[in-house]
Amino acid sequence: MALNARPTQDFVSIKEVRDGIITLKDGGVRAIMMVSSINLSLKAYDEQQAIIMQFQSFLNSLDFPTQISLQSRRLDIRPYLMTLEKQMADQPEPLLKIQTREYMEFIRAFTDSNSIMTKQFFITVPYSTTELSSDSVVSSMFKKKSAPSAKTSEDVLFEEKRSQLEQRMGMIEAGLGRIGLKVAPLDTEAVVELFYKIFNPGDTSTENAGMMGQ
Repeated sequence: MALNARPTQDFVSIKEVRDGIITLKDGGVRAIMMVSSINLSLKAYDEQQAIIMQFQSFLNSLDFPTQISLQSRRLDIRPYLMTLEKQMADQPEPLLKIQTREYMEFIRAFTDSNSIMTKQFFITVPYSTTELSSDSVVSSMFKKKSAPSAKTSEDVLFEEKRSQLEQRMGMIEAGLGRIGLKVAPLDTEAVVELFYKIFNPGDTSTENAGMMGQ
């Protein structure tokens, strides 16, 4: 008996990704920011304690929820090996060709016997429609009436959400910057690629990732 398989999109709460901002089916929006890391084990004890206290102070300063996530994946060395193969093919010196081939064999053997992982840190910044409703009531009391705009009500609503979201992103960037961490918001392509890898963990290619943004 054939089963009526439901598409993956039915189980994902994402409606669209626009200008790097994720719009959910319930109207809420999310932004994802990539964050650099600090190796505390290489710091002196006093410096470690200072960083921890600064991070604690940063968390206490936030008046909205955030999600901190870590993505750990096995390092894909195939692009690097392809570059070496091209260099070896273009190398006119026979001895250097042999050395390059031996180096490639060493890299393959080492990565096959040792799991070399890459780690990326992300912060998800949320903003909901309920928050926008309360903010809009207050702001409308002090806002002057302006001429009709060519933008649709949906575009205006999106811009209001983005404005509130960018304020929160600025707070996070400033707070983590004081700790010495660098923060970069993901654009649309990077967001789509990130979610494609999450929902397709066995697929190392990203050719089909663009389909999620449609």
